[in-house]
Amino acid sequence: MAEKKSSGAMQVWKLYDSKAGLKRKNKTCPKCGQGVFLGEHNNRVSCGRCGYAEMKGK
Repeated sequence: MAEKKSSGAMQVWKLYDSKAGLKRKNKTCPKCGQGVFLGEHNNRVSCGRCGYAEMKGK
């Protein structure tokens, strides 16, 4: 059987702005609560945990 490749540690430091005193860069998921961020895509933001999605307006 093939070994599962590790994706490495999550880079949490990319989700916060420390210059302004630990300010979150991305929106948090309204269903999952604080600590779960919405992923940025071209036309939407979505939660990888629960599947919540918001469409971006122009």
